[in-house]
Amino acid sequence: MYQILLVGHSFMRWLVLVSLLYSIFIAYKGYSQKLPFTKKANLFRHWTATIAHIQLLFGILVYLQSPIVKYFWRNYKEEFQNLDASFFGIIHIVLMLVAVIFITIGSALAKRKLSNEQKFKTMFIWFSIALIIIFVAIPWPFSPLANRPYFR
Repeated sequence: MYQILLVGHSFMRWLVLVSLLYSIFIAYKGYSQKLPFTKKANLFRHWTATIAHIQLLFGILVYLQSPIVKYFWRNYKEEFQNLDASFFGIIHIVLMLVAVIFITIGSALAKRKLSNEQKFKTMFIWFSIALIIIFVAIPWPFSPLANRPYFR
C-alpha cells in the first residue's frame, strides 16, 4: 500500500508543478496585458487548487505510512541531526502544507476580486509564493536537504 501511495504522490508532484506553472503564466500574461479573466483562466485557478489538495491528501497518507517518518518520530531527539529523516519528518510536510494554504488562499481571493486585473495579480502573487515554497520542499535529486529520484 505504501509503495502505491508513494508512486501516486510522486506522479501528482508533476501535475501540481505543471498546473501551477501554467496558472502563474496565465496570471502574469493576463495582468501584464490587461486581458479579461476568462472562463479558462478561472478553470486553471480552480484546478490548480484542486490538484494541490489531492496531492496534499496523497502526501498525508504517505506521511502516515512512511517508515522514515515513523522512525523519525520514535527517535526524534537523535534524528534531528539526521537531515534526511528530519526533512521528511517535519520540513517537507510543513512547507508543503504552507504552500497548499497559499494556493488555497490565492485561489479564494482571486475568485472574489472584482476587477480582472486584481484577479490576475492576486493569483500571480499567491501562486508564485507557493511555487517557491514547493521548489524548496521537493526532495530533488540535487537537493542538499534530502534527495530522491525524479520518478519512483
